[in-house]
Amino acid sequence: SFGTYGLKSVGRGRMTARQIEAARRAMTRAVKRQGKIWIRVFPDKPITEKPLEVRQGKGKGNVEYWVCQIQPGRVLYEMEGVPESLAREAFALAAAKLPFKTTFVTRTVM
Repeated sequence: SFGTYGLKSVGRGRMTARQIEAARRAMTRAVKRQGKIWIRVFPDKPITEKPLEVRQGKGKGNVEYWVCQIQPGRVLYEMEGVPESLAREAFALAAAKLPFKTTFVTRTVM
């Protein structure tokens, strides 16, 4: 509901805050800061871990990082103001940073 082109998930999984940022940087560099990019996902689930070599028990571990649960069909990023060929190239670079399969979509498909 924002841009002309989008990157849509085909698979399911978790997207960490670092992966969201890495994909954003890849896209921004590919389009040389032209056009506009929207990030449609937000990491709202905390993932806890206990430190290495710590015995079991003694309460829940500390929050280590944040993730976003991704279901198939979710639009992750949107873009406008760039040619379709450049958008496809940018989304391909972004998709390489993500842990699940994605597809390129246009406004008519969204």
